[in-house]
This record gives sequence, C-alpha cells and structure tokens, in this order.
Amino acid sequence: MNSSIELLAANKSFGGWNKRYRYRSSVLGGDTVFGIYLPPQADRGEPLPVLYWLSGLTCTDENFMHKAGAQKLAAELGVVIVAPDTSPRGEGVPDDPDGAWDFGLGAGFYVNATEQPWAGHYRMYDHVVSELPAVIEANFPVSDQRSISGHSMGGHGALICALKNPGRYRSVSAFAPITNPMDCPWGHKAFGNYLGDDREQWKQWDTCALIANAPERLPLLVDQGEADNFLAEQLKPEALEAAAAAAGHPLILRRQPGYDHSYFFIASFIDDHLRHHARALGRL
Repeated sequence: MNSSIELLAANKSFGGWNKRYRYRSSVLGGDTVFGIYLPPQADRGEPLPVLYWLSGLTCTDENFMHKAGAQKLAAELGVVIVAPDTSPRGEGVPDDPDGAWDFGLGAGFYVNATEQPWAGHYRMYDHVVSELPAVIEANFPVSDQRSISGHSMGGHGALICALKNPGRYRSVSAFAPITNPMDCPWGHKAFGNYLGDDREQWKQWDTCALIANAPERLPLLVDQGEADNFLAEQLKPEALEAAAAAAGHPLILRRQPGYDHSYFFIASFIDDHLRHHARALGRL
C-alpha cells in the first residue's frame, strides 16, 4: 500500500472493514481525508467496483459511514464505498467570512472555483472525479468500475459528475439533490462566490442545464422526501423532471411521503440505491 496515505481509524463491520485515511491532496492544496468501506471480498484480493458517495452541506466524510447503514448490503454485494470530505480544510483554506454554514468549509459544492480567494483550494470536482479515484485504485483491491451517488449538495455533485463524464460511471443516483443551483439561494451564493457573476459559466455546474446536451443517457434514480424543509426553495425536483422530459433523459424520480432531509430518510432507501448501482456494476 502507498505510504503516502495514512490510516486514521479501522473498524470491523459485517465481515469487512470501515476505514478512514488522510493524504496530501495536490488538487485541494492540503491534507484531506476519506472514508472507505471494504467488504469481506476485498480480503481475498478480488478487484471490486466502487460506489463514490458525496455528502451534503455541513457534513464530512464520516456522516454517511456512521448513519446510512449501507455496510451490511455492501458486504453482501461486494461493493466498495468511498466517501470524501465535502470541502478542503486546514490552515490557509478560506471560509465564509461570516461563518455561515452554507458556504466555505463543509460546502465545496463539488465545483472547481475560479474566483479568489477560493480558486487555490476549492476544486472538489477535480478531487472527486480524478484525484481521489486514482488514489483508491492505486492503494486498494478495486477495479475501474465506478458508480456515484450523494445527498443534497452531494446529490447535485453526483449528478453533475456523471453528466459531465460520459463513460466514467456505470450508474448514478441521488437523495434530495439540489437539482437547479442556478435558480435557488444556495446555488446563487455558492456559484456567485466560487465562479463569479457570469451565469453562462454556471451552466456547466447545473444538472438541469447539463442534461439538455448530455452525451450519455445514464438513468437517473432520485429519491425526494415530500416533508423536506428545503424542498420548494432549494431542491426543486420539478425542475429536474421538466429538464429530463424535455431532453428525453431517463429519470426515476420517487417522491416519498412523510420523509424529510435527514439520514433517517437516506437509511430508509439506501438499499434500493445500492441495488441500483450493483446491477450496473455487475454485482447482481
């Protein structure tokens, strides 16, 4: 194993291992961490496919691993799960000047920032799409078969990463994604700061804009709780529905009555998403 990644924690889980590592990221300009679940099949050296999970605002690499309850089925399916952090962190990494929770640390939005002072560190898109998979594939018994999923800001991240990179992922899904950040307060704040005022540049980071000309038609599986406090103002699943219909892009949008934005919601439907990805990855 590459000595440049440092093991921080290891916990046995359903016959496999839940581990946490740190490494120096050239893309983010500092140390970063990731969580990885290695199912029991990994102990035999079998090259396994990887599901990348992108978490939402205020989260770290640990939220999904601790709360989603994905390890049991991942162990049965033989799917590795990797969860990066949600932003760069550390000395010299700028944060929201007012200490707000929806921008800066914990809120990288999975874009490559072009504006100062953010451009030097906030390149979460390159980190997720290129740098982190290279680290995983160099250090663990995994194949080059990848899928991607996420929640809220991370759902936005998962959708744009798949839409912008035909052939890189076998499948994509999202829980309560920010579907149209060009047209919601969270997106206006993040894009305005990270990318500047030119809204034409924003389009390359917006699912509803990207889907119109997506060269690959991976089916989108999206679950949305109908009791989500952010539903109307920030998430706007109807915008995704309209964009997919206009482009003829396959979309399974499941509205779940009574469910909110929390990990109780994610844990309730994570098995459906794992099976969705396992089928595409040849594990079912």
